[in-house]
Amino acid sequence: MKRVIKTAAAALLSLTSAGIGGTAYFYRRTMKRSEAKTERTIKMSGTDWHQYEPFMKARKKWMLSQPHKDVYIKSKDGLKLHGTYFKGEEGNKAVICFHGYTSQGMSDYIGLSKYYLEKGFRMLLADERAHGQSEGEYIGFGCADRWDALEWIRWMIDEAGEEVQILLHGTSMGGATVLMTAGLELPEQVKGIVSDCAFTSPKYVFTHVLKTMYHLPAFPMIPIADRVNKRRAGYGLDECNAAREVRKAKVPALLIHGEKDRFVPCSMCEEIYENYGALKSKLIVPGAGHAESYYKEREMYEEALNAFIGGIIK
Repeated sequence: MKRVIKTAAAALLSLTSAGIGGTAYFYRRTMKRSEAKTERTIKMSGTDWHQYEPFMKARKKWMLSQPHKDVYIKSKDGLKLHGTYFKGEEGNKAVICFHGYTSQGMSDYIGLSKYYLEKGFRMLLADERAHGQSEGEYIGFGCADRWDALEWIRWMIDEAGEEVQILLHGTSMGGATVLMTAGLELPEQVKGIVSDCAFTSPKYVFTHVLKTMYHLPAFPMIPIADRVNKRRAGYGLDECNAAREVRKAKVPALLIHGEKDRFVPCSMCEEIYENYGALKSKLIVPGAGHAESYYKEREMYEEALNAFIGGIIK
């Protein structure tokens, strides 16, 4: 009997050690700025971006030819955050854009830059914490970034004046950011939110990736990573969940998602849509993968934006 107990204890210790070791590896590669790599994210997303290179190259050249400058703010916890600001026509319309995981502001809105700037919008492309030129060691996954978004909104009001009408636009992690921001008390200048391929929470997107791409169970990695992240980054992996936060939303939203998204399943968009507490509309783009909707069906995407923006901004 003692031998059985010792054998079981040894097996449990081995399993626990393996779980802790696996979690540490997973956590470093996922949550820490230094080890979260753009190339790995692109590979996991499954979207073939090579097919869009000529279009993106032309749009990037046009975007960089427009007047722009670097701007900075401080987060509530003391991080220096960076954004790239396009003044546009300096009118009373503005869009603040938030990028995806391991990306940066000037990367994810190459395509949409022409759409917004030609319609007279001021455009602020924010580098989220631990990305681009913004400070930070631990990635915020929207949970921490929602408070940074609030600071960027205040910056835009100071810059453009009290009469400014602000739209928030987020892609992937940025989509989760703007949705989680919708659950906060927002200044009246924020008129609406566009969320493209957002996830519900870090916990559930990690669980999906572990299961579908690595064929690994969520336990014990996710519970251990959750505890570690609370201690190091200051938030739990499901502490702020977009599908819950949007129940408190008071501004209209346009939710966009690619039908063939394998990185962030389209079912997350459906869950967020069902829970959204204010006026809402939805666009599911046939055949589009992760963050591919605008490039796959530009006309459809822009028509949805036109209809949405026309209903909320004068």
